[in-house]
Amino acid sequence: MTGPEPEKPPMPSPAVLVLVQPVTRTEVTRLCERLTALARRAGPGPVTVDVGGVGRPDLAVVEALARLRLTAGRLGRGIQLRNARGELRRLLAWTGLDEALPAPAPLGHALGPEPGGEAEQREQALGVQEGVEPGDPAP
Repeated sequence: MTGPEPEKPPMPSPAVLVLVQPVTRTEVTRLCERLTALARRAGPGPVTVDVGGVGRPDLAVVEALARLRLTAGRLGRGIQLRNARGELRRLLAWTGLDEALPAPAPLGHALGPEPGGEAEQREQALGVQEGVEPGDPAP
C-alpha cells in the first residue's frame, strides 16, 4: 500500500501581454517592465503579445514591439504575436521585423505571398523543396 501521491506544483501559465490603443513612445518603458514581470512569473517559452486591440498600427507600435522583443531576448525568451492582422503584418514586413516578431499563422495563411500564387518569370517558387536521391552526384 502506498501513501497519497505528492501534490504537483501548479504549472506556470504562459506569459501574455495585451497591447491596446493607443501605444505611444512614452509607454514603451512601462510595457517593457510589464513584459519583464510576466516573463519572470510565467512558464518557459516565448512571451505572447496580443496586438488585437491596437487598432490602426503605426511606427510607435512597431517601435514598442521591437523594444519588447529586445527585452524578451535579454531575459532569454522570445516573443510571438497574437492577433496580428493585415496592416500590422504588412508594416512589420516593410520594416524588416516580420521574422523577428513571428505571428502564428491563421489556418492556411502565412505572412508573405498569398497561397496559390505563381512565381514570376525567373523567380524561384517559394516553399518548394528539391528532393535528393541516394547516389545522386553533388551539384
